[in-house]
Amino acid sequence: MKSWIKAFRLRTLPLAIAGWLVGISLAGNDTTLNYVTAILTLFTAILLQILSNLANDYGDASSGVDENRTGETRMVSSGKISARAMKNAMVLFSLFSFITGSYLLYLAFPDDWTSALIFLLIGLVGIGAAIKYTVGKNPYGYAGFGDVFVFLFFGIVLVFGTYYIQSAQMNWGILLPASSIGFFSVGVLNVNNIRDIESDRKAGKNSVPVRIGRERAIVYHKILLKGGMLFSILFVFLNFRSWAGLLFILVSFLFYKNIKAVATKPSQELDPYLKQMAISTLLFSVLFSIGQIASWFF
Repeated sequence: MKSWIKAFRLRTLPLAIAGWLVGISLAGNDTTLNYVTAILTLFTAILLQILSNLANDYGDASSGVDENRTGETRMVSSGKISARAMKNAMVLFSLFSFITGSYLLYLAFPDDWTSALIFLLIGLVGIGAAIKYTVGKNPYGYAGFGDVFVFLFFGIVLVFGTYYIQSAQMNWGILLPASSIGFFSVGVLNVNNIRDIESDRKAGKNSVPVRIGRERAIVYHKILLKGGMLFSILFVFLNFRSWAGLLFILVSFLFYKNIKAVATKPSQELDPYLKQMAISTLLFSVLFSIGQIASWFF
């Protein structure tokens, strides 16, 4: 059981919760929330996050990337979980994600089959992308496109999708905070990839830091975190309701601490800052949501 819990990589789950929180709080500005579909949305997002983590564990072990890893021990490469058992778990979580996602769409869009089919297609693509990230021939995560997947699915799709499922409205301004969560989520991945830059280079995993080098990856990290903060500040001023909407600025010092660590610490010492970045993203979303909830009453 401990091995499976480690395989789930619980420290990454704040990313799924963060995007959901932002989407739900924004939806509350425009509609009465449906708490059943809200919980189902969160549950489906967490299942997809776990599926992605299981696939990553399986794929990196199969490709040999884990042989010189400096971060936490992976379960398949360490022999604590067999490759076959991990593959079965991936199938199971794919099925769970499909079932909960389908039931969510049935409840959210009983008379809107177009929206239901569009979201079903997005969900199926998400399941496939979570697996294909490191599994199979030519996984796109090894070609440096993992950042795009994380930005789209943990930022745009999760935040905007959560909002739309509740409100059935196309508010394009939501793309600003959705992009913030996307940038911060990519920031988590970037810390991970900078930590593993040497082992990834040896194994032929061409992550963004491997492609552009550590120094440019540090600049990239600064752009992600500062850009994410600026996008949400812009959203608040364009949709100003209350100064409480800027509460999330309090998280700036945590992002600064993360940037400084990435810029100054050796790769083998960066593992704690992956968790710190994920928690900082969750804290950002909590304060952002509190600011939005406060605006409901003003």
